[in-house]
Amino acid sequence: MLRVGNLERSIHFYTQVLGMQLLRRSENPEYKYSLAFVGYEGNPAQAEIELTYNHGTDSYDMGTAYGHIALGVPDAYLAVDNIKAAGGNVTREAGPVKGGSTVIAFVTDPDGYKIELIQRKEDG
Repeated sequence: MLRVGNLERSIHFYTQVLGMQLLRRSENPEYKYSLAFVGYEGNPAQAEIELTYNHGTDSYDMGTAYGHIALGVPDAYLAVDNIKAAGGNVTREAGPVKGGSTVIAFVTDPDGYKIELIQRKEDG
């Protein structure tokens, strides 16, 4: 779960920039929060991310325990090109991880959360 400062902005980023689907959303006005669940290929085929907007809170401090979300992608280079074309913030271009051969890249969402893209290795 990620706490976000603007739910619509975050839904736009995860769906239009990262290509996820909005799986479902709910409103709880009594307790002053809204939820949106995003993911790839629908639930339960893949994992999902819960985006939580607490009404009236537009930013959060990043905790020291948070590192990043990691998403597997078939082609990190193509993913970076697509993210840039959609207006996303790429903070590390696609390329091999230091000391290895796995291709990774990093992007940042509108609330500053880091997202690592890890190119999946082909079977065989």
